[in-house]
Amino acid sequence: MKRIKKVISFFRMHLGMEATHIPYSPRQQALLKTLMVLALAVTLNYCFGQDGNAGIAEATNKVKGYFDTGCDLMYAIGAVVGIIGAIKVFNKWNAGEPDTNKVAAAWFGSCIFLVVVATVLKSFFGI
Repeated sequence: MKRIKKVISFFRMHLGMEATHIPYSPRQQALLKTLMVLALAVTLNYCFGQDGNAGIAEATNKVKGYFDTGCDLMYAIGAVVGIIGAIKVFNKWNAGEPDTNKVAAAWFGSCIFLVVVATVLKSFFGI
């Protein structure tokens, strides 16, 4: 603990942050303590006075509002991935590469996965 105090005093001295303490009178100290307790009481009352269920319901409604947009975005990404995959498979097929079936299955599977995930999420959340 002494070492930490020495390090702090070293930095304060060399950075020009030497603290000058202005002593408070007992009356000022009592007023300061009273104000701190009052601020704490108001803060605690504000924090514990909120309804958690209302906040969760509001968050649920906001997520449901964005959910259809997210599913449409997943369908669009699936379409783009499908087009890219079709072009890659076509190029491999024209080049006569032997692993064309494997690549076609992988690209087709990724497109199906995106569509199925969007549909399952819609049914899972009841939207």
